[in-house]
Amino acid sequence: MNYTLNQLQIFSKIVQTGSITRAAEELHLTQPAVSIQLRNFQNQFDLPLTEVVGRKIFITDFGREIAAATEKILNEVNVINYKTLEYKGQLTGRLKISVVSTGKYVMPYFLSDFMQQHTGVQLAMDVTNKAQVVDSLVNNQVDFSLVSVVPPKLAIEKLDLLQNKLFLVGNSKTKFKGRVHDKRIFDSLPLIYREQGSATRQAMERFIERNKITAYKKIELTSNEAVKQAVLAGLGYSIMPLIGIKNELNTGQLQIIPVKGLPILTTWSLVWPKDKRHSPIATAFLNHIKKEKRQMVEQNFSWYESYA
Repeated sequence: MNYTLNQLQIFSKIVQTGSITRAAEELHLTQPAVSIQLRNFQNQFDLPLTEVVGRKIFITDFGREIAAATEKILNEVNVINYKTLEYKGQLTGRLKISVVSTGKYVMPYFLSDFMQQHTGVQLAMDVTNKAQVVDSLVNNQVDFSLVSVVPPKLAIEKLDLLQNKLFLVGNSKTKFKGRVHDKRIFDSLPLIYREQGSATRQAMERFIERNKITAYKKIELTSNEAVKQAVLAGLGYSIMPLIGIKNELNTGQLQIIPVKGLPILTTWSLVWPKDKRHSPIATAFLNHIKKEKRQMVEQNFSWYESYA
C-alpha cells in the first residue's frame, strides 16, 4: 500500500458528497484531478471501492469500510496538526456553526477576519433549513447557530448581528409607479412562497394574515435562491430578504415594489443553548464578534442602510 494523504482526503470527500464533481468543487480541484486520484487510490485494492450506475457514483460496502478507516486516519492527522499549533500558542480545533439558508449571505462576513487570524481553526458551517438548525441547537451539535427568528420555547442566549429586511420583489419587466401601494396590489400578483417551516415563509404569512390579504399562491420552493431565480424568470413575485438580492438590484434585474407595511423587519442573531460551556475556540470567536461587530457591519453592509 502506498496511498497518500491527498488520496485519503479526496476519497473521504467523494464519500461525503456522493459526487466527484461536488468533491472537486469543495476541494477546489478540477474534476479530472479528483478522478485520477480516485483511480490511483482504487488501484491499490483488489476489491472495488465505487461503482458507477447511470452516471452516478455509488460507494460499495467495501468502500464504506475503507472510508471509515480513512476518516480515523484523517482525524489522527488533524490531531497532530492541532498539537503542533498548540505548542506554538495558536488556537486549534473546529468551530461548528449551523446557518439558515439565507444566512449564507451574512455569516461569512462575520467569520472572515477571525479565520484569517487563527489559521489553526477549521470551520464546519452547515447551511440548511430552519428545522435542522433548531435540531442542531437542541442536540448541542454546534457551537452557534445563525437565525433570523429566534426559536420560541428554547432556553438560549443570543447576540444580535444585523437587521433582516424583507421586501416585495419582482423582476424588472413590469413597471410599477413609484408610489407606495396598499394591500390591494396582492390581488393581481402571483406569489412565490418558501417551504413550510422557513423563517422567511413564516414572516411572509404573518404579514399576509395581519393585513387580511387574499394571496394568490403560485409556487412553493425550498430555498431563497430558487425563489430568486423564479422571480427573475417572471414566474411570480415574493416577499424576500434584501440581503440575498443585492447584485440583482444593482444590475436592475429585480425591483423592490413599495408596499405599505413593508419591509418586514427581523434580526439576524447568533444563538446558542443557555449555560453552554463554550470551547476555547468558540469563546474566542464570540469575543471577536462582540468587539468587532460594529466595524464589520459598517464595512460589509453599509449598502443595506439605503433601503428602508
